[in-house]
Amino acid sequence: MSRATKPKLPQLLERKLSKTGQTRGADDDVIFQNRVSRSNTVLIPFHQWQVNPQLRKISDQFECGYIVLISPTDYFSKDNPMNYIAEYNLTLGENALVFYETRADWDTYFPDNYGWTYADSRQAPLGGQFIARVPANTSIDEIRSQKVNLGYTTQSLKGAGIRLYEYASKKTIRECRLQLEAIFWLCVDAVEAMTNNGMSREEAELRKRLVLEEALAHGLCDFEKLRSKRIINSQNHTICPLCLRELSGEEFLNRLEQPEGREVPDLTVTQVNLFHIEELKYGAFNHRPYNLGWGCHFCNVVVKDSGIYPTLNWMQEVIAQNREAGYLK
Repeated sequence: MSRATKPKLPQLLERKLSKTGQTRGADDDVIFQNRVSRSNTVLIPFHQWQVNPQLRKISDQFECGYIVLISPTDYFSKDNPMNYIAEYNLTLGENALVFYETRADWDTYFPDNYGWTYADSRQAPLGGQFIARVPANTSIDEIRSQKVNLGYTTQSLKGAGIRLYEYASKKTIRECRLQLEAIFWLCVDAVEAMTNNGMSREEAELRKRLVLEEALAHGLCDFEKLRSKRIINSQNHTICPLCLRELSGEEFLNRLEQPEGREVPDLTVTQVNLFHIEELKYGAFNHRPYNLGWGCHFCNVVVKDSGIYPTLNWMQEVIAQNREAGYLK
């Protein structure tokens, strides 16, 4: 076996690492793409485009381009809306679309009244001036109560793009994947876990060494920085960033236990999930090296989009209130 060739990982771990370069899930009734590369076309809310000159400055760096979405209310609030958005270097049908989300906007600013068609391309020209994701309602008018999904609804064009804050370049995605695999190999039982799941000990030890060497060579294995980010502990073992428990390599492959009576046969959620140290949010691109670790599934659920330290403060308040009420000693 060549020393330069990395042995293959078990399929479950390989898939888990590959998914770190993908966006979160999205169903057909939203405008976002479902589980696609973080380098795809970026959807930017008009308000974010307005208030963030730096975003406008770097917009040409989005590798698959961008589309700015403006609500009908905002668009028609100006006497000359085309000139208004042009002040922000936007042109309807080229790099901007009117996005209908409410029944009131759909009825008030019905796109047929302006000769508009719905968009069907992620690259300029976009093929139209608007898109719509208007939910159904309980109106007695059967036609008007139906949901309206127009634009980017075909199988090959399902979803217009990805959320702005989920974006990462292809280079960043590769770096994050490498670092995340290196962090996996820092689990105290990583080699044993891989030998229990299809790799020989020789293969597991070789892959561990090669990955850690590559991560170190690319500046992605700074133990001090990883510790400061709550990704590893003082023994350089991988931990959950919230509860700080040492993680086992087996947990990366083990399915989450399901409550009796609520089992789902196709559950793919594992005990350990990708964990953003600083949460994904507008105004930052937080899918980046030294901001990603692995965490307990339930810790991830608790943190959600709040961030670690706000979550810890909330947990302290919950504990204090329970103690004060006499439920905890």
